[in-house]
Amino acid sequence: MIHTHTYKNGLRVVLEPVSTVRSVAVGIWVLTGSRNEHTANNGISHFLEHMFFKGTKKRTASQIAEAFDAIGGRVNAFTSKEYTCFYAHVLDTHVHTALELLTDIFFDSVFPEDEIAREKKVVMEEIKMYGDTPDDHVHDMLAEAAFDKHSLGRPILGTEETLNSFTKDSLEEHIHNHYTANNVVVSVAGHVTEDLIHEMEGYFDRFTQSNQVQPIEKPIFTANTLEERKDTKQVHVCLGYEGLAFDHEQIPALLLMNKIFGGGMSSRLFQEIREKRGLAYNVFSYHIAYKDSGFLGVYAGTTKEQLAMLKKTMDATIDQLLDFGITREELQNSKTQLESNMMIRLESTSSRMSRNGRNELLLQKHQTMDEAAKNIEIVTEEEINQLMKTIFETENAKAMIRPL
Repeated sequence: MIHTHTYKNGLRVVLEPVSTVRSVAVGIWVLTGSRNEHTANNGISHFLEHMFFKGTKKRTASQIAEAFDAIGGRVNAFTSKEYTCFYAHVLDTHVHTALELLTDIFFDSVFPEDEIAREKKVVMEEIKMYGDTPDDHVHDMLAEAAFDKHSLGRPILGTEETLNSFTKDSLEEHIHNHYTANNVVVSVAGHVTEDLIHEMEGYFDRFTQSNQVQPIEKPIFTANTLEERKDTKQVHVCLGYEGLAFDHEQIPALLLMNKIFGGGMSSRLFQEIREKRGLAYNVFSYHIAYKDSGFLGVYAGTTKEQLAMLKKTMDATIDQLLDFGITREELQNSKTQLESNMMIRLESTSSRMSRNGRNELLLQKHQTMDEAAKNIEIVTEEEINQLMKTIFETENAKAMIRPL
């Protein structure tokens, strides 16, 4: 059973006891990411995530790492377009130690100038690494093509120029503006009891404000085309179509549609492009849902000699689906796959913590597995066929990286 609670300062907590395991996953979820940045400070959310591990009022960076290693725990963080998460995975006997360590870096990081300078070099290498990885970089290009000048079209890592502009003051200003109690969810899953909700309150009583709301602007999907040339052996192709928001009622249908279209080895794209024609090693589709929007992406990498045939096969695969629809067998198989994936993820306390944290942060509601399975089961062939027409019979965004 999932328990939710809101502290007096506005901080929300979601806790899911799992009696059959010995581990506990703890995550601090913050409703801020690259979407909440402007052009001049693009990448600050991600850089700040790095800096939280570089020293607090009572621990150096190395002491933070040693403290987590000493309890055999796994700690990390990540930044997305819409949220940032700091998390730890530990044994149940160490949950309070993990909470103390996480809240130490969350509330008492000091951002030493020498660490800021050093970490800028690290993130600079990360930016260059992605730039040198065309099958990653092309997806950032697709987001820019689809969302144009909107912040959802900017890279999470930022740019070399914006990275170099960050200071201790700008980091602290970003915290003041976005790291407020109403923007934060603490998610816990594992071998704990409901009593932990009240035991945790003392760790999170240091918020000074709780009602600051940062407005967001809904993006307008644009069918732009972006192209780059790089020293690469393959052409990397991405197509983007307007998708659905995180809370849209047709998300189950879209997830099933994606499974059938390009979400696995038995999907139409994989079978037509890789298995039947050998045009690509890597080919797939994916859907990214945001708070108020989303997009469906299609990726494939091939040689320049096969590019024309790849495009023709992609178009033909979509046309075949639009003209004749999906089959009953495809629908049933995709339902089984989706439900199985959901159930298998329940075996991981980290997956439960992440699912609950995201749902509370973005939806403020939670589904049981039975409810989620029911929403999948009621999807019909007709609903998916109509959804495909809605998505694919519109102009798409395009991104491509070609060899020099």
